Amino acid sequence: MATPIKNKGQIAGQMPGPDPDEQARQSLTRIKQKFIIMSGKGGVGKTSVSVNLAIALAGMGHQVGLLDVDLHGPDIPHMLGISGMLKADDTQKMVPIAYSDHLKIISMESLMPNRDEAVIWRGPVKHGAIRQFIGDVSWGDLDYLIIDCPPGTGDEPLTVAQLIPDAKAVIVTTPQEVALADIRKSISFCKNVRMEIFGIIENMSGFTCPHCHKVVELFGEGGGEKTARNYGIPFLGKIAFDPEMVRCSDNGMAFQQQFTQSPITAAFKKIAEKMAV
Repeated sequence: MATPIKNKGQIAGQMPGPDPDEQARQSLTRIKQKFIIMSGKGGVGKTSVSVNLAIALAGMGHQVGLLDVDLHGPDIPHMLGISGMLKADDTQKMVPIAYSDHLKIISMESLMPNRDEAVIWRGPVKHGAIRQFIGDVSWGDLDYLIIDCPPGTGDEPLTVAQLIPDAKAVIVTTPQEVALADIRKSISFCKNVRMEIFGIIENMSGFTCPHCHKVVELFGEGGGEKTARNYGIPFLGKIAFDPEMVRCSDNGMAFQQQFTQSPITAAFKKIAEKMAV
């Protein structure tokens, strides 16, 4: 069982450290735009979308932070081929792992010596950990912070909404009805916590057969766009299904760098351009 992160004020024999909420607020003032990538249902490719939007924004020359707050199932380091533990700077703040000159990452996995160890934490501990990922991390000046949340409307997205009141939600869905039923819960969540919904992305939207080149709608068609229209929410775009995306994620390779001319790469860049306006 993974132990909670401790700050200087929690170590026995030391004086309490700076107020963690104030540290988080100070850190956030140096970040221009914050986006929380969320979904009401697991298995819709939310983490893949988070990673690829961060890469697309970084590829445009922006300074981007990618924060993985899926504390129980952190996958971002594996998807990007990142290894090694987080280190601290001279001020004892955690230093994000640099993926490139324009993209740096914080993930729970980079704090775990044994990546197969279960993280068994209740709500208050998770709240404290996410707060430390913001206030006790040397993010520096960022144009964008992309926050990858676990599916659902529980502790992690609620903590982000409380700590980052100006965060905007990007909701990820697939076209089938069961996913759309859950996306409506995500919309309700955002309204209840007064979080702006930046838009909806329909992922795994059609598969082009490599043999006959016909588009096969594996998970239905157009549901995400229809839901966005019904709720008056911007529809950001469709991301097609491609087995190469799965292969790249499994092998720690960035899809957009491997397949620069892919329609999927173009789709992520187009959505990133909307976020960068």
